[in-house]
Amino acid sequence: MTHSPRPARSQWPALAAAGITVVLWASAFVSIRSAGEVYSPGALALGRLLAGSLALGSVLLVRREGLPPRAAWPGIAISGLLWFGVYMVVLNWGEQEVDAGTAAMVVNIGPILIALLGARLLGEALPPRLLAGMAVSFAGAVTVGLSMSGEGSASTLGVLLCLLAAVGYAGGVVAQKPALAHASALQVTTFGCLVGAVACLPFVGQLVSQAERAPLSATLNMVYLGVFPTALAFTTWAYALARTTAGRMGATTYAVPALVVLMSWLALDEVPAGLTLAGGTLCLAGVAVSRSRSRRSASRDAAAAPDAAVAPGDAARCAPDAGASEAGGRRD
Repeated sequence: MTHSPRPARSQWPALAAAGITVVLWASAFVSIRSAGEVYSPGALALGRLLAGSLALGSVLLVRREGLPPRAAWPGIAISGLLWFGVYMVVLNWGEQEVDAGTAAMVVNIGPILIALLGARLLGEALPPRLLAGMAVSFAGAVTVGLSMSGEGSASTLGVLLCLLAAVGYAGGVVAQKPALAHASALQVTTFGCLVGAVACLPFVGQLVSQAERAPLSATLNMVYLGVFPTALAFTTWAYALARTTAGRMGATTYAVPALVVLMSWLALDEVPAGLTLAGGTLCLAGVAVSRSRSRRSASRDAAAAPDAAVAPGDAARCAPDAGASEAGGRRD
């Protein structure tokens, strides 16, 4: 008697965490549209990171997780600089230079770069289903971008900035993955966010002067970006990343364009065109393909489920007294 492969029970928390991440990242586009009209790219990134750092630091203190172990710091520092720092600033800047469709098309090469860098630097496999799913999703992202680019404008600077954002995003994810073998998702996210905030401190003057005259709605949107799409979503991302490959997690973010289309329809009454809906459907279909597994792989995962329930960063904590002295008793 045969059964269709289903995710092992231990995989569901990671899938739920990934789902929370993509929903909150999709919601960020609505808030960025409002706050970005008042705050400059650097000021918006700094304000978002400060709000995120405050929220994450409060949770870290309550949970008494302490500082990450020394082995986690190289990955935290690189991901904090590239993803929390460079990515957020140049993406905010790039979206002021190009239309939303062009930005979406260029930035969405990020998951492809993640898969390639993960294979090269982390030794991750590139299974055919992942590659096929990413190809379908990228085609969907391009379709969404083309459908949104009709009345926009693009500049060479804007395209280069969006390309730099994609590279920073990919590099940050690949650097974060090894750090999660030594520290918890909360520790990696908190200190990565702090590194990004420190890198953005040159924009503190802009943030103060612009906050004085900004409407309350724009400032609240900036705080929302820091607490939810940054503090919460980056933590659930790290939790899920610790339990799967960087390439598979990168492919999951192709659901974001489809969710942005849906949220814009529901929240802003922006009725999507048929081409936009088709592109969003392709994005979701590609994610489904990339997250699926062959029957043989599913059988192997089911057999290893008792061991797979423990993430790499949690292994030390399963041994008596191990990890508590090294990581301050951290726990995802």
